[in-house]
Amino acid sequence: MVQPLNRLKESPSQTAGPYVHIGCTPNFSGVENVFPEDLGKTMLKPETKGERIRVVGRVFDGVGAALKDALVEVWQADAAGLYPSPQEKRGTADPGFAGFGRSAGDMTTGEFVFETIKPGKVPFKDGRPQAPHITLWIVARGINIGLHTRLYFGDEEAANDADPILSRIEHRARVATLIAPRTMEGGMPTYRHDIFLQGEKETIFFDI
Repeated sequence: MVQPLNRLKESPSQTAGPYVHIGCTPNFSGVENVFPEDLGKTMLKPETKGERIRVVGRVFDGVGAALKDALVEVWQADAAGLYPSPQEKRGTADPGFAGFGRSAGDMTTGEFVFETIKPGKVPFKDGRPQAPHITLWIVARGINIGLHTRLYFGDEEAANDADPILSRIEHRARVATLIAPRTMEGGMPTYRHDIFLQGEKETIFFDI
């Protein structure tokens, strides 16, 4: 007799596969006239408040080779530290800011690029302020479950030192894998944030 199943079973995990770009960024992949623009391509409007910045980087595998098929998504607060989400109860987020972005790695260099704004501080669950940060999600062939990490800003040293997440990291030398230094590229403040999947420089990933 078959036993009744009173809970849903977890389906088998799969890698992102070679078609993740076609499904998530069809215009980037040359599949045009499906959507006017790929979801997450544009985060800003002319009226968006805050300091405009660029976030760039590459995803490297265990032998130090840049992945050419990685896809990166970001989620962040606006310049006032508010999220454009129905769950945001602290105030109304900037209507000119998407808060979400998606970038496929360049097929030649593997570089991902986001034009966004520098986010404000958001509270931790106990009310303490978190340092300004951007949450990143990475998928590519060979990755069974999307990887979550964060980008913190190298010019926010005091806020980073007091951040309730960064302060919990036991191996202090690894904190640097979450910090992006600030440079000027093309006249725009730029934070370069490379992500390492394995090896000595392995980026800290979060189990969420």
